Amino acid sequence: MSSPKAPALPDELDLVLRRMRLPYLRKAAPDVLATARAQRWDPAEVLRVLLGEEVTGRNSATRRMRRKTANFPTGKTFSSWRAEESSITEATQNSLSTLEWIGRHENLAVAGPSGTGKSHFVEALAHAAIENDMRVSWFTLETLTAAVGKAKVDGSVARTISRICGCDLIVVDDIGMLPAGQEAAEAFYRIIDAAYERRSIAVTSNIHPSGFDSIMPKTLATATVDRLLHHAHLVLTKGESHRLAEAIAGKGVIALN
Repeated sequence: MSSPKAPALPDELDLVLRRMRLPYLRKAAPDVLATARAQRWDPAEVLRVLLGEEVTGRNSATRRMRRKTANFPTGKTFSSWRAEESSITEATQNSLSTLEWIGRHENLAVAGPSGTGKSHFVEALAHAAIENDMRVSWFTLETLTAAVGKAKVDGSVARTISRICGCDLIVVDDIGMLPAGQEAAEAFYRIIDAAYERRSIAVTSNIHPSGFDSIMPKTLATATVDRLLHHAHLVLTKGESHRLAEAIAGKGVIALN
């Protein structure tokens, strides 16, 4: 048998909580107050529990908003990460997972063949950063170039760069999949330079950062990599593509009838 529904809040109290914009406290209040009466809680305990509900609700809402704003590509987290199958050493995985490097404004560069878990690992770190009350922005080199290019049109480049660098962690994914022209190299450099020693940058690439001058103008590539790798963790992945191996094994494939 289900327990009886707690009595609704008096209209006057409900209105006050709405005016004060305490939606999570207001939602929890009927049950909390009913429990408090039945168990004769101390008034301070009632206040603590109600305010705790509001804080928890607001924190959850903030994280949801930050995940949406970050523009993650797939939503992959450590819950689906198979650490034992990665070529990244366990010690390195554990060290980076503490996120202490973000607090020190250090960078992360993960380079290696396609399908070796680079993006999955970095996205899992980025999700963990949001769970630890940090802000994250996720780009590919193409979307970053588009954002900076759009800002050039209306003269808001400085404001756009400042907004991006307001995040604790800025990710640029899949560098090297396509050649990068002058505009892409310039956009990438602007972010790296603005974030240098102030924010953390994480990049994934199928080529070593020292080879970025093979896909973008050499002068910009040199200046960018110099700042990127100073105070950086460089992780090299290896092995066969996990995606290709799963495809060959038929995993994730739905047979046609």
